[in-house]
Amino acid sequence: MAENEEDDYMGDLSHFLPPGASSFPSKTASNKPEVANKKRKVLNWQDRKKLKREQKQIEEDQKTLVNLESAIPESNIGFKMLKQMGYTPGSALGKEGSGRSEPVGLEIRRGRAGIGKEDDKVEKVRKEMEKANRDRRREEELMETFGSHLKERWKDKRIVRNFHKADAVLAQLENREVVTEKKEEEDVGKDEEEEEEEPITEEDLLNTLMKLRDEYHYCLFCGCQYESTEALQSNCPGITEDDH
Repeated sequence: MAENEEDDYMGDLSHFLPPGASSFPSKTASNKPEVANKKRKVLNWQDRKKLKREQKQIEEDQKTLVNLESAIPESNIGFKMLKQMGYTPGSALGKEGSGRSEPVGLEIRRGRAGIGKEDDKVEKVRKEMEKANRDRRREEELMETFGSHLKERWKDKRIVRNFHKADAVLAQLENREVVTEKKEEEDVGKDEEEEEEEPITEEDLLNTLMKLRDEYHYCLFCGCQYESTEALQSNCPGITEDDH
């Protein structure tokens, strides 16, 4: 029994704590004021003076802009002088009202540059807008050039395709052999030293189409042979593929 009582006495540490101190203080709570003090930025006298000057300038600018919105009162000395010289409120200045009807605009500038020099921030924004406009125009020009190039390639392929079709029909009507692309490749392999053939042009296609129409009353794009030239001209909408 004595040993058990001694073990219980040593195991219970609450006997050694003062009254009211039932728990240990938290380290996190004790460090909070120190963290807040570290985050707080203390401005020196120069920064405080600069900040105060900027706030004062903003207030003056706002006050100036508000005053510009209101008209000059009739009690103003300048207004009285203008009225004595024949000025009517609301009318333009000058002889027969040929001058300005609105006062000269005011631009508030806090920089040290001259009157002809543009404000740095405004100049930066203007240059960025000009660069964006130049890039947009250049992109549009490139897209237009690319589109026209694709149209030309498609047009050339269509001319070659229609020419081969017209030449095949003409060969069938004339009872002659049609030169296919496969045979052309074989001939090129046999005669490598010969010069390359000239490319097929739109004029070549028109000549073949006109020969089909004049000699055989045939329209490639209608896909039929008419009885006479009069029937061809009456029923066919035109010579080219676009006419159909």
